[in-house]
Amino acid sequence: MAHTVLLLLFVICGLTSTVGPTVEPAEMLLRAAGEGQLSLDPWEVAAAAVDFGGVARAEPLAVMRPGGAGDVARLVRAAYRSARWFPVSARGHGHSTNGQALAPGGVVVQMSRGRIAPRPMPAYSASTGEYYVDVWGGDLWVDVLNWTLANGGLAPKSWTDYLYLSVGGTLSNAGISGQAFHHGPQISDVYELDVVTGKGELITCSEEQNSELFHGVLGGLGQFGIITRARIALETAPHRVRWIRVLYSDFAAFTRDQELLVSLHGAHRSESFDYVEGFVIVDEGLVNNWRSSFFFSPKNPVKRSSVHANAGLLYCLEMTKNYDDSAADSIDEVVEALLGQLGYIPASVFTTDLPYVDFLDRVHKAEMRLRAKGLWAVPHPWLNLFVPASRIADFDRGVFRGILGNKSSGPILIYPMNKHKWDDRSSVVTPHEDMFYLVAFLRSALPDSGDPTQSLEYLSRQNKKILDFCDDAGIEIKQYLPVHRSRAEWARHFGPKWGRFLRRKAQFDPKCMLATGQAILPPPPSSSSSFVFRW
Repeated sequence: MAHTVLLLLFVICGLTSTVGPTVEPAEMLLRAAGEGQLSLDPWEVAAAAVDFGGVARAEPLAVMRPGGAGDVARLVRAAYRSARWFPVSARGHGHSTNGQALAPGGVVVQMSRGRIAPRPMPAYSASTGEYYVDVWGGDLWVDVLNWTLANGGLAPKSWTDYLYLSVGGTLSNAGISGQAFHHGPQISDVYELDVVTGKGELITCSEEQNSELFHGVLGGLGQFGIITRARIALETAPHRVRWIRVLYSDFAAFTRDQELLVSLHGAHRSESFDYVEGFVIVDEGLVNNWRSSFFFSPKNPVKRSSVHANAGLLYCLEMTKNYDDSAADSIDEVVEALLGQLGYIPASVFTTDLPYVDFLDRVHKAEMRLRAKGLWAVPHPWLNLFVPASRIADFDRGVFRGILGNKSSGPILIYPMNKHKWDDRSSVVTPHEDMFYLVAFLRSALPDSGDPTQSLEYLSRQNKKILDFCDDAGIEIKQYLPVHRSRAEWARHFGPKWGRFLRRKAQFDPKCMLATGQAILPPPPSSSSSFVFRW
């Protein structure tokens, strides 16, 4: 039935584009939808036309909810063979920020778990000596966590700060958080994938099998295929977390200590923290921002004077130390020894203890509070940058102490990562230094606030000022979750990897149908089925 439904869709579209519609296409598609696998429902179409960013909108013709990888393959294969060029984009939780997962006039494949078969149990690999779990590409990381914890007390190694993201979505970018200095990004902790290419082929790939596709898809921005299954590396999950925050007024001391901590990735687990992040506090309000409620009571906010920092920027370094109940008596001693190496403001140490799963799910709790206040479903003009460690002080002077003034419109994350933890064979692009920083401006535009500095237009202009500053100062940044709008900009972004990107595109998505919202390569010059991208 599904095969017939999908073929009917493209037959209708092909006829419409060549001889004109004889009946309403929507009516014909509704008949073809049969069991509801393919939907033209206005609500579903409208929901698939926007994303978390709220800055782009493009309606698809239809939304598909696959029952498995075979449905995805049949859809893409039908599109590839169609007489009409037809974009197809996979959508997980819709958390892209600039329309990357939109498919104007095409089909959005809603990958979130619906009629998908039950998850397999975690398993042990004799070849690697580690545990793993196979998951659907549309599974949310929070569901993977809960499943593996309940079935063996296991958990994935590397995370994103927010768990309500799809597996396929984060693996198509990289997937980073404060564990990346130790385990690498999420794409470094994948053993195997099932991928539907732009030709509609369902291919199993790994480092040993179809490796070009495997490395291309990881961090590939959805350009070479749709991830339908991922084999994720697991480890034994700790019971609890000691979460520590300390403050700095000296940026050099802040970055020196961050870089020291991430350089300890090879040390014994008792001699290093398990998570290292940080953020910039531009104004006092952000001392008590959305990431601080675990530490500070809203009725008893922290003042700068209480930590002897009365003027200028503050920088917050946050770390965690995982431990089991059996080690609860020694955790204080371990943490004190690690903190003794750091040069933070002495009066600024804040700690809390909580279950491991509560720490990992910390942002979702903040999300619920923001939703209750109507502050979640607003535009999010985010800007995420990888900045070479050698230029992070220049970035601080020009951006944190310059362009931003005393306004931030949301958290500003900053933390270093080790380049050798990233596989250069993947499609991800990072700076050409052994250590680089993520700087993430996680902004929310509030158009009804009455403050022009909170508007989408103002924040978008400020993002451009930051990018222009880096260009003028010769700071060779790379965008994470990149947004570029011309082939020349993308070629510059990929740099030496651009040729490899084009070769992979020609091999795995020659009609350039997948993830067209990224705007990397233009749509074909005509609707002819003879169009094929060649490198």
